[in-house]
Amino acid sequence: MIGNFFSFINDQFLKMLWLQDIIDWFFLKVLKMDAESLWFKSLSFFFYDVIKIFILLSVLIYISSYIQSYFTPERTQKILSRFKGVWANIIGALLGTVTPFCSCSSIPIFIGFTKAGLPIGVTFSFLISSPLVDLASVILLASIFNWQIAIAYVVVGLLIAVLGGTFISILKLEDDVEDFVRAKSNMVMMDDFEPYKMTKKDRHIYSYQQVIDIIKRVWLYILIGVGIGAAIHGFIPQSFIETVLGDKNPFSVILATLVGIPMYADIFGTLPIAEALVTKGVGIGTVLAFMMAVTALSLPSLVMLKKVVKMRLLATFVGIITVGIIVMGYLFNAFGYLFI
Repeated sequence: MIGNFFSFINDQFLKMLWLQDIIDWFFLKVLKMDAESLWFKSLSFFFYDVIKIFILLSVLIYISSYIQSYFTPERTQKILSRFKGVWANIIGALLGTVTPFCSCSSIPIFIGFTKAGLPIGVTFSFLISSPLVDLASVILLASIFNWQIAIAYVVVGLLIAVLGGTFISILKLEDDVEDFVRAKSNMVMMDDFEPYKMTKKDRHIYSYQQVIDIIKRVWLYILIGVGIGAAIHGFIPQSFIETVLGDKNPFSVILATLVGIPMYADIFGTLPIAEALVTKGVGIGTVLAFMMAVTALSLPSLVMLKKVVKMRLLATFVGIITVGIIVMGYLFNAFGYLFI
């Protein structure tokens, strides 16, 4: 009984199957399209995913931004400074999940943390997890796949962030940060003044503004991502997708990771592509590897990061994340049946 209730909630509120029914009805009954036509499959996929993602995204950004209003960069810095060793990396990775910045906007926060004297490994744990894992991405993953995959994605993302930051700490690469970043800030420390406390009204206004701001920044990526997903879903033969990215290709995870790195998009833009690839028979590990590479190792963010760290640290960062994503991808493909 309880299982049926949660299944109903998941289908109607997260997956929005009612919306799919409305869109299919419109194309089949009003526009008189053929249910077996490639155009119907692509257009139905496109409009369903676009509307669903924007509805969910608006609600989830509002909720996550309200939570984020309690974790300003200054407060996050203060919390992180209380922990040492691997615990600091764990807290850094967890705080990254409630401060959902994209890979590029995380870098100024990284600079601020480094200037404040936080250990380099801790700041990298934050830098890895912030674009990779957040509340909105988890629920959107659950709406497209299922909760087992969404939770597994979060666990793996946090594990990569903690291990990556810990490994960078062990290597003692503090000197590989550019001098202007390591120079201590002359700003007054948090303990020296009483920070501005937001009222509930302030938090609601902030959350609404975040919805508008983020939608403005990601809408194009969502449309492009859904468009690519619709093309894959309707026009690219399943046999071709399976040959290139299917289980029979032992290099599928590596290929998906390398293809994802030059791209730049939020996870919201990659989800429709992931959904289309899964329906074409691509392994879940290959799909998640592609998503993680796009969000954590996008080329624009690496170019920005090169401005603040030296090549050895940048190469170490890219190498750690790339290896972590590839290992994760193959493990998911090998044990994917546990998540279906």
